[in-house]
Amino acid sequence: MPLALLALAIGAFGIGTTEFVIMGLLPEVANDYGVSIPTAGFLVTGYALGVMFGAPLMTVLGTKVPRKRMLMLLMGLFIAGNLLSALAPAFAVMLVGRVVASLAHGAFFGIGSVVAADLVAPHKRAGAIAMMFTGLTVANVVGVPLGTLVGQSVGWRVTFAVVAALGVVGLAGVAKLVPDLPKAEGVRLRHELAAFKNVQVLLAMAMTVLGFGGVFAAITYIAPMMTHVAGFADGSVTWLLVLFGLGMVGGNLVGGKFADRALMPMLYVSLGALAVVLALFTLTAHDKFASAVTVFLIGALGFATVPPLQKRVLDHAHGAPTLASAVNIGAFNLGNALAAWLGGVVIAAGFGYTAPNWVGAVLAAAALVLAFLSAALERRETAASRTVAGSLPVERPTTTVHH
Repeated sequence: MPLALLALAIGAFGIGTTEFVIMGLLPEVANDYGVSIPTAGFLVTGYALGVMFGAPLMTVLGTKVPRKRMLMLLMGLFIAGNLLSALAPAFAVMLVGRVVASLAHGAFFGIGSVVAADLVAPHKRAGAIAMMFTGLTVANVVGVPLGTLVGQSVGWRVTFAVVAALGVVGLAGVAKLVPDLPKAEGVRLRHELAAFKNVQVLLAMAMTVLGFGGVFAAITYIAPMMTHVAGFADGSVTWLLVLFGLGMVGGNLVGGKFADRALMPMLYVSLGALAVVLALFTLTAHDKFASAVTVFLIGALGFATVPPLQKRVLDHAHGAPTLASAVNIGAFNLGNALAAWLGGVVIAAGFGYTAPNWVGAVLAAAALVLAFLSAALERRETAASRTVAGSLPVERPTTTVHH
């Protein structure tokens, strides 16, 4: 794998850390600014919305900019947002900092996926995408716990300053290691938008929303579920999230490896198993060991879908994949927001802390149905094109008769 993928992975590590570390620091931030925990929660919501809307916006703005330069500009935006968060004198200013940082998120992963895929041979594209996303998954194992520990020990502002420094390392890596790939000739915004007319691109994005939404329906409420149902101490939640992150790392690498060999079967297995494991979580959540194993499996199976879904979007949006790739990253955040809301609805309705697992299982099963539908449509299109090709008259060579 090219060294340029390491630079992309470092950038992804910083982005993944800043996205998730705020969840462990909400009490400290709320106390410092004198706001309630629900109000501080807008720092999470604002970031997610920034990713959703920023992904297409920043990608469109960058259509005329070479991809390497755009990646560097996005890392600069990420650094500025985290510095603003670290120095923010008021809560509203910090919220602005979070949104500024989030604007880099979707476009970085979207453009980075295209760059990563272009750096390797066609049969290694999913593996290259997975390598970049490894930075995001490792952030959940290393960056988030360490960032939380630093924030709780010496202050949350130090955490965001360190994350900004990570952004500087990522920027330097992109500048030094990522080659100046030629910009796709003749690709205009209308070509990028045309990708959304492709049913397969839309189905892949819908699978992203539902499949990863299934994961976050359960994981969003892991703290009350593990402490009130499984019987873990409050301090154990951090290590359970590390276990979830380890699952994400493994699932991402396995998903990337097998997606290059058999993409759709990889999706069938991961989505089907994810639906089953989420349904079983309603039972295993009552036992400490079983629940810990289940948390790991949810991380592994959930992230095993990421490289194949991202590659499928790239494959079907060929010719103008950048915007579609970035919007698919926004789809992950849409799934997170939708699933977190649905999980809260069933808990508020009195179905208990394990009820979001059923929500997740239904969402993952719906994604599996879409995967089968997508494959069926693809087979039909292939058969139709073969029929048309077979029905075309064969042009016979003409012979000239000389007298």
